[in-house]
Amino acid sequence: MKRLGIMTGGGDAPGLNAVIRAAVKTVLALEDCEIVGLRDGFDGLIDVGGVRPLTAESVRGILPRGGTILGTANRGNPFARKVIRDGIETTVDVSDQVVAAFDKLGLEALIVVGGDGTLRISRELVDKGCPIVGVPKTIDNDVGGTDVTFGFDTAVNVAVEAVDRLQTTAEAHHRAMVLEVMGRDAGFIALHAGIGGGADVILIPEIPFRYEPVLAQIAARARGGRPFSVLVVSEGAQPAGGAQRFRSRGDEDVASRLGGIGLEVSEYLLRHGGVEARSTVLGHLQRGGSPTAFDRWLATRFGSAAARLALQRGFGRMVALRGTRIIDIPLTEALESPRRVDLAGDAVLTARNLGVCLGD
Repeated sequence: MKRLGIMTGGGDAPGLNAVIRAAVKTVLALEDCEIVGLRDGFDGLIDVGGVRPLTAESVRGILPRGGTILGTANRGNPFARKVIRDGIETTVDVSDQVVAAFDKLGLEALIVVGGDGTLRISRELVDKGCPIVGVPKTIDNDVGGTDVTFGFDTAVNVAVEAVDRLQTTAEAHHRAMVLEVMGRDAGFIALHAGIGGGADVILIPEIPFRYEPVLAQIAARARGGRPFSVLVVSEGAQPAGGAQRFRSRGDEDVASRLGGIGLEVSEYLLRHGGVEARSTVLGHLQRGGSPTAFDRWLATRFGSAAARLALQRGFGRMVALRGTRIIDIPLTEALESPRRVDLAGDAVLTARNLGVCLGD
């Protein structure tokens, strides 16, 4: 192989730079091959000037850094790209241009690091003949086929620290503190952070919640001499018979932006239960900063395994963690069933055994 590329797409996550570093160092150790990074996700294939050489020197010192040295974009779907024609915004399919870019750039393989959306685009490009290897990335931990995605552990650690801090102010002021964390369709961050931080109520997308048991939990704590509570709520949680809350509605190219359920819960507690409550939205703090040791370890293993897979021309596949082993699976398998919290699994059972209210 003479030339290999790597790109990062979708939302950023701690550990992206660790993947890039590991892939570059592995390729250089195994083969005399040029490595280039594509800037800003698939935009780097649409604008073929968005390419930078990657060397051992260029990846030195990036292991503990958050973000990505290549940049990323969650608006770069080449199958539905927004363009202005004759002063009117329209959507066009530029995937053929992306396919042609592989030849123009001399790419014999491309490592794509991304979440569900980025990997789905990658699979469609593989169907058009593009030589792509996938690496799963998302703080939500919802990519199928892998036990864990890097970025998740860092996000959970940030959320747990927030729960710890809210516990002290909740106790001091005798309030209910509501922490809204990320999690569009999967409640892994809320569940793990809630258990890890000792939350009293955890609301996740997989369990439509009712307010009655939430209020009952807070009242029971008050009667027991604990006139304060901490609630951890996934941004995608919704009341039974209701719908998810959005800050803004998206279009076919950009996902709608969730947000507001934490505030809605806190306002309901005050109006219907007389509970003084405050809401905190953790937001993008969960995405930023230096990755944890676990995320560095996992991202490094993923990056090295992806490089080996690309050099072996294992295209149309994705690296994954199963148990303690790194394996590779077809992209189609990874995408057919997104991960969701197992409602009969140990984590949910543990929360219930600990007396945590899940809103059902």
